[in-house]
Amino acid sequence: WPYCRKRCSYCNFNTYVVPAVDEAAVRACLVKEAHTLLRLSQVHSITSVFFGGGTPSLASPRTIAAVLEAVAGAAHLPASAEVTLEANPSSTDMSRLTGFRAAGVNRLSIGVQSLDDAELRLLGREHTAAEARKAVEAARGLFPGRTSIDLMFGLPGQSRDAWAQGLEVALGLCDDHISLYQLTLERGTVLAAQVQGGTLPLPPQDLLADMYQTARTVLVAAGFRHYEVSNFARKGALSNHNLSYWRADQYIGVGPGAHGRFVPRGEGGCSREAHVQTLEPVAWMREVQSHGHGTRSRVVLSPLEQLEELLTLGLRTDEGVTHERWGHFSPRLSLQAVFGVPGEARALQEQGWLLLDSSGLRCTWAGLAVLDSLLPDLLCQLQR
Repeated sequence: WPYCRKRCSYCNFNTYVVPAVDEAAVRACLVKEAHTLLRLSQVHSITSVFFGGGTPSLASPRTIAAVLEAVAGAAHLPASAEVTLEANPSSTDMSRLTGFRAAGVNRLSIGVQSLDDAELRLLGREHTAAEARKAVEAARGLFPGRTSIDLMFGLPGQSRDAWAQGLEVALGLCDDHISLYQLTLERGTVLAAQVQGGTLPLPPQDLLADMYQTARTVLVAAGFRHYEVSNFARKGALSNHNLSYWRADQYIGVGPGAHGRFVPRGEGGCSREAHVQTLEPVAWMREVQSHGHGTRSRVVLSPLEQLEELLTLGLRTDEGVTHERWGHFSPRLSLQAVFGVPGEARALQEQGWLLLDSSGLRCTWAGLAVLDSLLPDLLCQLQR
């Protein structure tokens, strides 16, 4: 769902602020594309559905229900499937949330971002801290144990103490899943222009690292498992949908700018392909109406590209890349054969960043915090 009421100051996602949305037309196209791509994939069973955006909580429950009906009509959608909706606090009143639950949503991901009004204004969010608290409390009543919150750190002018304080407030409010994102200054955004123009200061790198380590320590002490670079869960409340990306499962992307990775068996395909849907909603709708889908780019991934994706995504998790999963993509060359020999990976193991054992290849606690700096060496070794 690519539409938002307002663009946040840090956002460079494929989002659109328009005077009015023809929701019936968008709904029909989402349903049609979902049906077409599921038929193309010939997938028999779905484990999860995730409504992302934009702001999917601006869509009506009727649209969410129609998409889920289309999915269930083209493949098996078991009652146990995880169905997540991303929501903004400003579009999550009780009647909407109740409607989403009735439509089939069973997990909510709320874009809180901060519980400080000054920080929210800086980020260009349209909700206040009080509205965020109210939204999370309402969501937890309807989706107990399945309400996730997003928080951002590394904001211009933010101190470590302010971040630690915000985290404590969030812990008093949150359910069993938290996603933490360090602010990335994206070119073309309002916030990037303000920092580059010198009107806003950016926290230094060592402070950012401190903030991240503070959060990890505080959350783990509160019973959360740090199961992925940016994600924390307790009581087993991991995001199954996001785990499927990190484990390199197949997934189908539906809607403007959506990405997918699947084998198009419906056309006799036998290789995993990367699909990207047309970005601009009006153009995407035109293509869906004429061809049944709006796929703009479709690339067959080479065996090496598949392993590169498996490695870069799998190492983001605390389980890492298991021998079994690696063997699925590389039946002839084992993890041990690639990374157990003298080279970059062994050096990283000796330095305490990586582990290679009977479970597979994964980062240590220290390594997970600096994964981006480890990957170039590992990819070099893989490419050789």
